Amino acid sequence: MPDSTLRLTVAQAIIKYLENQFIQIDGQEWRLCGGGFGIFGHGNVTCLGEALYDARATLPLYRGQNEQSMGFAAAAYSKQWLRQRFMFCTASAGPGTANLLTSAALAHANRLPMLMLCGDTYVTRLPDPVLQQLEHFGNPTLGVNDAFKAVTRFWDRITHPAQILQSLPAALNTMLDPADCGPAFIGLPQDVQGWTFDYPTNFFAKRVHRIRCQAPDVAEVADAVALLKAAKRPMIIAGGGVQYSGAVADLTAFAEAHNIPVVETIAGRANMLQDHPLNIGPVGVTGSDSANAIAERADVILAVGTRLQDFTTGSWTAFAKDAQIIGLNVGRHDAMKHLSLPVVGDAKLGLAALSAAMGGQKAAGDWVGFAQAERAKWVGYTDQITTAGNGPNSYAQVIRVVNDLCDSRDRVVAAAGGLPAEVTAHWQTKDIGTVDVEFGFSCMGYEIAGGWGARIAQFEREPEKDTIVFTGDGSYMLMNSDIYSSVLTGRKLIICVLDNGGFAVINKLQNNTGNESFNNLIADCPTVPVPFAVDFAAHAASMGALAETVSNPAEFAEAFKRAKAADKTSVIVMQVDAYDGWTTQGHTWWEVGTPHITQNPRVEAKHHEVESSRAKQRKGV
Repeated sequence: MPDSTLRLTVAQAIIKYLENQFIQIDGQEWRLCGGGFGIFGHGNVTCLGEALYDARATLPLYRGQNEQSMGFAAAAYSKQWLRQRFMFCTASAGPGTANLLTSAALAHANRLPMLMLCGDTYVTRLPDPVLQQLEHFGNPTLGVNDAFKAVTRFWDRITHPAQILQSLPAALNTMLDPADCGPAFIGLPQDVQGWTFDYPTNFFAKRVHRIRCQAPDVAEVADAVALLKAAKRPMIIAGGGVQYSGAVADLTAFAEAHNIPVVETIAGRANMLQDHPLNIGPVGVTGSDSANAIAERADVILAVGTRLQDFTTGSWTAFAKDAQIIGLNVGRHDAMKHLSLPVVGDAKLGLAALSAAMGGQKAAGDWVGFAQAERAKWVGYTDQITTAGNGPNSYAQVIRVVNDLCDSRDRVVAAAGGLPAEVTAHWQTKDIGTVDVEFGFSCMGYEIAGGWGARIAQFEREPEKDTIVFTGDGSYMLMNSDIYSSVLTGRKLIICVLDNGGFAVINKLQNNTGNESFNNLIADCPTVPVPFAVDFAAHAASMGALAETVSNPAEFAEAFKRAKAADKTSVIVMQVDAYDGWTTQGHTWWEVGTPHITQNPRVEAKHHEVESSRAKQRKGV
């Protein structure tokens, strides 16, 4: 009946609505919301908790250990699902919700959907000031939840039960929009959660969603084709949006049809297989000599599904100043950066339109030959630096061990410190879409928490495969409690903990800018009278994981084999050198702030050295 209603609390209505939203992926129907992560407190347990209990079979709720790590797990879940499904996070009012701010920022920077359902202060204000409330004397409406306005794509505070009739669909539409995708926040005042309303029954009808595939403008395609046809040295930058569009095969087909070399961004790693002849490697600050060599010579650059972050562009020194950029992107903001010629639309449809209009146009053989020769040299370098015994224990050597032994469909997760650069440089892609290097926000703590979320998603379709986490000792110390979560929930991880005695990559940056080692490595902290190392294996074992410490890459390989064969989370710990064994090649210039005035001659010299490359920087064009 069109006028029939159902009386529910606000919390019950939200959960019932989420239960009835679906999406079709590869011919199979899935619930759009895969469930959620939650830590209950007085601000969400009585009403939202009651509603979630009744939906526990359809919307599984994973108990979190830390609200920030819950958000990381939710972001990694949606990334594993290529933004086609999401998880919610629920936290109590006050500090519980505030803990989600960092993970909301991570999801925003990486354009990942995540729904936050968080407690809020009372709309009536009758009991004010309440526990954990911030009081702003000149604005009683302002609270902790308002801080999320800067780190979300959609924000709302429900002050009347009827408002969710508009707010919930708007939040979902935002999370599913290819251009505006990102986290959504809905503040739920503690009194309003329990208020009732007669909701239209058809609001809860089953709905199967589609993610929009927007065709590009015909005139923009024509302009781009004219530029590509005139190019003598064209190049493709493949970003993470290629995977979100489902355009990986289309990108490869386009490159093959027109004989154009391809370089990958960090988010775009695993767009092409390692051995594809047109895969010239990762580009930018943490890239490869091969990709950077063609980037600085290319006259036309087709940037597909990338936001052209500074680690891709070398702070805009990686490309020739007269190179022309075509931005094929579903987001207008990204497509038009640095006066790029925009092709605003879906990557899959855009590549098809460009290819059809280009006909048999192919790049010159000598240009492609140059790119492939550079790629061969880079592969030789990575083979040398990743070989065990070529120097002290290093990240690169462990990456090679894992790369050689893992299954082609295993997923790799890394995020902060030196490991993202090393994984980006040396990981040899065995299968498409198997690498998650979170470098949009480059957030310490994402590694293990994100690994858990990725594994939850992976388990839904590929339970027999593994999720492999690379983390340093610094990130481990910051956030490790989801080792316990993974064991509790039976979502096995293989966690590689590489201990270099502190924040070694920032120590390296400190030294490379002329500064003395200070407050990064534990040994260099003046407030630490007697430095000592953490027994990471014992700590991980106390949380239920299988854990062992090894001394070298050969022992690591044997431990990794045991971890692969195990049926629960395994943690492998190895010390690596803080100073030696880093990848020294494959880097473009990166703009970092250095002191213009200093009494330290080494710092002054490094300042002039850094500034000497600024002449190559494209300034907004």
